Amino acid sequence: MAVQKSRRTPSTRGMRRGHDDVKKATLSIEPTTGETHRRHHVSAEGYYRGRKVVDTVVEFDADDE
Repeated sequence: MAVQKSRRTPSTRGMRRGHDDVKKATLSIEPTTGETHRRHHVSAEGYYRGRKVVDTVVEFDADDE
């Protein structure tokens, strides 16, 4: 069984954890629609890099009649 030789100091522990923070997602603006979306992901309207790649369904609201 592995047993450490000496206790790790809080400083050393902090240096090891220095890269573990959660960063905000990088965002892009879709050139066709101007919509903001995550990088390398399809936008909510179904566009990726200026082209329509996913057919989106238009929501119908029954209150509009």
